[in-house]
Amino acid sequence: MKKFLLIGIKDLKLMFRDRAALTFMLLAPFLLTIGMGFVTGRFSGGSTGLSDIPVIIVNLDQRDLGNTLEDIFSSDELSGLMEPSASDSPETARQLIDSDEASAAIIIPEGFTESIIPPEGSMTDPNFIKPEAVQIEIYTNPSRPTSAGVVKSIVDEFISRIEEGRISGTVSIVQLVASGTIDPQNIEAVAGDLLQNVGQTESNVITLKKNIQGAEAVEFDLLSYFAPGMALMFLMYTVSYGGRSILAERAQGTLPRMMISPTQTFQVLGGKVLGIFFMGVAQVGILILASAILFQVKWGDALGIIVLILAAVFGASGWGMLITAFARTPAQVGSTGSAIMLIFGIMGGSFISLENFPPLMQTISKITPNAWGLDGFTTLALGGTLMNLTEPITALVIMGAVLFGIAVLLFKRNGLVQK
Repeated sequence: MKKFLLIGIKDLKLMFRDRAALTFMLLAPFLLTIGMGFVTGRFSGGSTGLSDIPVIIVNLDQRDLGNTLEDIFSSDELSGLMEPSASDSPETARQLIDSDEASAAIIIPEGFTESIIPPEGSMTDPNFIKPEAVQIEIYTNPSRPTSAGVVKSIVDEFISRIEEGRISGTVSIVQLVASGTIDPQNIEAVAGDLLQNVGQTESNVITLKKNIQGAEAVEFDLLSYFAPGMALMFLMYTVSYGGRSILAERAQGTLPRMMISPTQTFQVLGGKVLGIFFMGVAQVGILILASAILFQVKWGDALGIIVLILAAVFGASGWGMLITAFARTPAQVGSTGSAIMLIFGIMGGSFISLENFPPLMQTISKITPNAWGLDGFTTLALGGTLMNLTEPITALVIMGAVLFGIAVLLFKRNGLVQK
């Protein structure tokens, strides 16, 4: 274990002595983040976060759940974040979005409430046919991806809570009937009371703004998207830089000499990989810390930030080792790593939100650590905690493990790990 750490720390020290590498790993993403801040108005002297997001609500349902969702966007809790307006025409709402007069349109179709809460008398009517689930449409403005994403996250949270309430209510009724607590003839009355409470569900995303600390946590800062976006993009350069050092040491004869020393082969290779991991953690950690100190970006849960950084670097390091395993020279690693850095940056949403991509591209983007990492950082910026990061962290860990396994097999086949 000591040899692992010594080799890894040695490579980390070499990186900090390389001024050209430090410029590209730290200064370049930092300057790009500042540039994005000026472009988006983050440094214009106004609000540091989103506010008064124009959203159009078309409530064709006019029943409990549709009215509840409309009331949420008009509530005092969201008064500083949302600027809702009502419309009775979906076509008109879409035209307003297309003409860039609002960030998103929420179209609540007729029958939305009845598709979730059965009408009175239906549960005891043998001829009643349950209607198919009716979905809410969110028509977003591609030129306002961040604000449209906030609208979508609130609606998604509302729907999630509705579904939770419906399922828990159904389970409760079944258990009450099975235990004999309620008479089967009274099922409809009990179900009606339970399902009516579903329409009063509250969202964590919304209730977070009920106090000053909550308002700061949920206020979405544009830099909380662009700062990790730039850090994750240049992370691919960092891990390829580490892979390039492995091939450079082999060409210089340093790696073979280490192989014939008392140090085991797996210790040498493991230490080199650990060095790459240390480089990535240092780069992303420094950039995230700098954004918090210099730009007052609120990252929320500290434990969530640490675990997410470790998982993102692990996933990216897997790609770095795979590139190294395929390459023959340090120059090939450098050119391939730079190309993948740009490709993954675009595909992963570092420049453009994934919400603007077609569904197929959104699916393909999941092969990049950028997409999963940005998903996690956005969740934290919106008030999430480590408990809300299960999916991106799991995906990044699996990605890294699979890619590392493939890289090791290629190393053995190419004779890189032979003494």
